[in-house]
Amino acid sequence: MISDYSTPVHHQVLELGHACSSIPPSNPSVLSFDNLTYSVKVGQKMSLSICGKDSSLDSSETGKKILLNDISEAAREGEITAVLGASGSGKSTLIDALADRIAKESLKGSVTLNGEVLESRLLKTISAYVMQDDLLFPMLTVEETLIVQALIDQLGLRNAANTVIGDEGHRGVSGGERRRVSIGIDIVHDPILLFLDEPTSGLDSTSAFMVVKVLQRIAQSGSIVIMSIHQPSYRLLTLLDRLIFLSHGQTVYAGSPGSLPEFFAEFGHPIPENENRTEFALDYIRDLEEIPGGTKTLVEFNKSWQAMKNAKNMFSNASKLSLRDTISVSISRGKLVSGAPNDSNSTSSPVLSFANPLWVEVMVIGKRSSLNAKRMPELFGIRLAAVLVTGIILATVYYHLDNSPRGVQERLGFFAFAISTTYYTCAESIPAFIQERYIFMRETAYNAYRRSSYVLAHSLISIPSLIVLSIAFATTTFWAVGLDGGFSGFCFFFFTIFSAFWAGSSFVTFLSGVVSHVMLSFTLVVAILSYFLLFSGFYVSRDRIPPFWLWFHYMSLVKYPYEAALQNEFHSPTKCFVMGVQMFDNTPLAVMPLSMKLKMLKTISTRLGRNITSNTCAVTGTDILQQQGITQLSKWNCLWITIAWGFFFRILFYFALLLSSKNKRR
Repeated sequence: MISDYSTPVHHQVLELGHACSSIPPSNPSVLSFDNLTYSVKVGQKMSLSICGKDSSLDSSETGKKILLNDISEAAREGEITAVLGASGSGKSTLIDALADRIAKESLKGSVTLNGEVLESRLLKTISAYVMQDDLLFPMLTVEETLIVQALIDQLGLRNAANTVIGDEGHRGVSGGERRRVSIGIDIVHDPILLFLDEPTSGLDSTSAFMVVKVLQRIAQSGSIVIMSIHQPSYRLLTLLDRLIFLSHGQTVYAGSPGSLPEFFAEFGHPIPENENRTEFALDYIRDLEEIPGGTKTLVEFNKSWQAMKNAKNMFSNASKLSLRDTISVSISRGKLVSGAPNDSNSTSSPVLSFANPLWVEVMVIGKRSSLNAKRMPELFGIRLAAVLVTGIILATVYYHLDNSPRGVQERLGFFAFAISTTYYTCAESIPAFIQERYIFMRETAYNAYRRSSYVLAHSLISIPSLIVLSIAFATTTFWAVGLDGGFSGFCFFFFTIFSAFWAGSSFVTFLSGVVSHVMLSFTLVVAILSYFLLFSGFYVSRDRIPPFWLWFHYMSLVKYPYEAALQNEFHSPTKCFVMGVQMFDNTPLAVMPLSMKLKMLKTISTRLGRNITSNTCAVTGTDILQQQGITQLSKWNCLWITIAWGFFFRILFYFALLLSSKNKRR
């Protein structure tokens, strides 16, 4: 959950300092999972979009690949349950199944808490899922990321509180500290259920031990902790309460670390003295997987051994409380800081979906995004430099255009290039947003804040930078090019550029929310913007566009600011742009001597019955707009439509996040 320094939010944070001395409850809660089975079709890609990576599956003779095969186990409050196995054994898949990250229609079996099935919405509120990748804002400090002061102390991060998280280009906290920050983000609301995907991956032994020690304290405070781990050291093994070994999606051992020697001794392969138990077990399982029959004998032995030992008796003292009462008790003990509703007689779940009101979420999200951007000024600096360089080039190329026919054509070219440039420069923010998108997906997966809050905050904090870019471009080009309208004309030109930046930024944001690959996003943005420019009315006027493509003309984001800028420039019905013999410019007759042109004017005058001299105005601003097919909308309507496009794509962005943030395997 998120909170703000200046906003009082009722957070009762986990007291990790006393957790180890707390006495486990006499009737601990139990998370049971029975007959979990999950398979995927051959050739089908698993749609788990973590960090934009898709995992394709190998072919099998049966046409399916079984990732989980009838797994039935349980995890108890106050304990750490670790899932072990070789790569591809199903560790992460089992964690995903328990954390509701696999679609219900694809997963067979049941997951219950104290005997009651957990619905997806409730599970999101009472649980947390810590990904293997630490997705954090790189330029925020530990204190700014976690906010809650007590949590910083409890995670052992006080000495690093004022250090930025860091990334490849910025030095920050150590790997172990970074992982603890990542865990802290997800446990700030003190969940009942905590799932972790290889939290010690990539850490040295000391850092890994400190991370698991924190998890032990979380478990002993009244949480059920289930994590996958690749190969724990001897020190880590002393912190784990229950182990589940998997091989090709099947359970080959489930029990306490202390029972491992007895299990393998009875199987006929005793663990040598002074050897790491888990290393021996993993190596032996890996050896069995390479021979015909694989681990089938070990799987069958585990079933009979479990039945003989009656392993599930260890949960015979499990809580008899209902799910609702269990949650109420947890809240009374300080867990689930999202709190309870005011109506104590409500028959619904006693847990609210979100801890903070929408306006607090918007304020906090906006504040941290602004801080992160402020500490990475090079990102905005590149955009500003690109806009200024483009503006200077245009100002020098189109310097002080005259009102001749050639000047009119050059004005049209200037406006088309200027408007399209505003859209293309918006594409530069794609990499930064896609990185932020992964953080958003992680934080909203378990109701840290509303998706609407993120969209609102993202929209609001983008406005100041768009205003600066618009002012920079407008002031660089308007007077240098010699555009019409004076100060009022400049103001409208500024608003036109701003509306184009707003619409372009919204469009790029929406597209990045749909496509998570940077290069693919760039390709699509450039291609679509090119089509928008083609059908804007500059290259082909509306009257000349084939009827079956006319719909694209009205959907072009370039069309409306382009027409608004043209109307702002050519609005006067009295200002003349083609006078007398200038009508022969841009034609083969332009090379004729002036005397010959004057004679031709007299001939034309005679034919038309109208006196046309060298001072007669032939084309006004209104005529130019008609020639360009700009007759349907006023400049203000074009401006409002451009702004409306921006809001439209922001709304689409919200729905794109709503769909993509489910982040479930199929």
